[in-house]
Amino acid sequence: MPEYLSPGVYVEEVSFRARSIEALSTTTTGFVGPTRYGPTDLPLDVITSIGEFERTYGDRQQMQFEGSSPTHNYMWHAARAFFENGGTRLYISRVFAPLAIVSGNNNADGRARFPISGSGATMWVSARFPGDAGNMHVRITLQMGPNILGQDIINGQTVPQARGLFDYDIVALQSSASPPSTVFASAESFFDTASGLQSWRFWPVLPPSGTPLLLANMNPNPPLNDSIQVITATITIYPNDPNLSTWVYSGLALDRNHQLNGKADSIEAQFAPNPDPSNTGSNSTKLVLSSLGEARTVPILITMSAGADTGLAVLQTLLGFQPGLQQELLNSTSTDIDRSIDIVLFGGNDGERPPGPGDPGYEGAADPASTKKTGLKAFEDIDEISIVAAPGSTFNYEGSYRDDASTIISLLITHAEQMRYRIAVLDSGDGEAISDVRALRARFDSTYAALYYPWVTILDPVTRKEINLPPSGFVTGIYARNDINRAVYKAPANEVVNLALTFETVLNKAQQDVLNPIGINCFRSFEDRGYRLWGARTISSDPEWKYVNMRRYFAYLEHSIDKGTQWAVFEPNGPILWASLKRTVSDFLLNEFQNGALLGDKPEQAYFVRCDRSTMTQNDLDNGRVVVLVGVVALTPAEFVIFRIGQWTANS
Repeated sequence: MPEYLSPGVYVEEVSFRARSIEALSTTTTGFVGPTRYGPTDLPLDVITSIGEFERTYGDRQQMQFEGSSPTHNYMWHAARAFFENGGTRLYISRVFAPLAIVSGNNNADGRARFPISGSGATMWVSARFPGDAGNMHVRITLQMGPNILGQDIINGQTVPQARGLFDYDIVALQSSASPPSTVFASAESFFDTASGLQSWRFWPVLPPSGTPLLLANMNPNPPLNDSIQVITATITIYPNDPNLSTWVYSGLALDRNHQLNGKADSIEAQFAPNPDPSNTGSNSTKLVLSSLGEARTVPILITMSAGADTGLAVLQTLLGFQPGLQQELLNSTSTDIDRSIDIVLFGGNDGERPPGPGDPGYEGAADPASTKKTGLKAFEDIDEISIVAAPGSTFNYEGSYRDDASTIISLLITHAEQMRYRIAVLDSGDGEAISDVRALRARFDSTYAALYYPWVTILDPVTRKEINLPPSGFVTGIYARNDINRAVYKAPANEVVNLALTFETVLNKAQQDVLNPIGINCFRSFEDRGYRLWGARTISSDPEWKYVNMRRYFAYLEHSIDKGTQWAVFEPNGPILWASLKRTVSDFLLNEFQNGALLGDKPEQAYFVRCDRSTMTQNDLDNGRVVVLVGVVALTPAEFVIFRIGQWTANS
């Protein structure tokens, strides 16, 4: 308690109310699987639209796995279906299986590259991430700025000045005191002891070798045509999909040491490698991107060969690569196209269909030396995810991919069970008959997963033909829409399937009578009511957890109570704590009852909360345990609406 050591008035703040439990979101979804582009091991960031998905994870074009014909980009289609059906927050964990390393194959890692070689040095332009979408068109445009040579009058004398010049600027110098040719040099500020002023010197070669040209020797008199012009670059990146916008990075300095307002702004700095989250120390010798946000969205890497990483080396490499570029750069009437180098990165590929040999694939891995995680393990650090799926993982289930697809389904279920507050949305295989999907269902049993059948038919915006897509993208969007418009305790069924033209298999009532009792949720078509999701069961054999909404609602309750009572850890374990916990949980459940989530006419019929000596033994107290018993009467869906109708007479 506070100390009172001297006379006086003490004003203290106390709380007379129970701590509240905040209801957590149940709509955040995680998809794991291959995409056309994007990071595979960076910390994940939330995606809120299909546009954001495309900027990070590539376009909608088809995937081309090694040794197989092109397949639909199921992750893009699933993300689109998710947002079209009401989803709002999505995390993507990209899975990539590299090709086997063979002699002479420099693209086994799946990244596209192009070497720009000239004057004995090489500038490597590479895709930041693996994938066929990395074969992008890159344009490097050189620009000459205006003449920045001017003059000031100091102590009655006219002295040359270079306004707007920075250290490590690469400049083109034209001096009347030198032969009538332009000299490319690197600018360096210094204190001129002769004049007592800060001035500039220009190194035509890497200092300290060579002789610098001094600003003091240049004549700012306009008729003499002395000039100092700063050379910068604009890099434009064109994605493969013409529907996507280009990336444009303008005003980039050529020297890696160049800074503007304390931030590196050179070509190499803008397109530097990804930051290493495990490296918290400073690294002055290696350029890296300053943020994970840049690492996810800057599409290419640019590096110089060893020993050729100065601004002059960059300029000389570009000029040496393309004959005539120097003349166009010095031509004041040239256009941007005249001063550009156009290249197309090559060798990018989608690898093998995951999981590949020796690749962790969907399961993922955690690097013990850093915070990098892949696959499903990347979702372990994101507490807000409540739904997980692997769209496209069951494609060709009835063919050669059966064992891999079954393994991925098992991994999804295991992940959801381990994380406790999640549910796995499982896809049936493409082209499956009723007997096939029954056999698939028979292999699994879990209260944390739900299976959906059949695949959904849409109009493909890529091929302009009808294609069949796995259900999970549509279902997870419906989950989110159901929770937002109604509540998580309402069964996510009897909901319209947006984008659907029909279904791969059109089911009737008799066929669903076979599938529904064993926990296979079906899509159905109803006259005048459209295409709807018509099932809400888990794949559990335990009747207590038969329904999806029951599983999800209890996950929501448990997760909310878990997060909302963390304050109780290490509090004194006595009646005051017990009463506070009981009041906190009771207030939360009362709100749920008033919202219609619980069954009962009165609160005491809908739930109970007990926390006292009757719920704890002395052994519990001795071992620091507080035991709170909570019982709720949750609502089950009206799956079978029955009207019993008979004849009735007036005499009756």
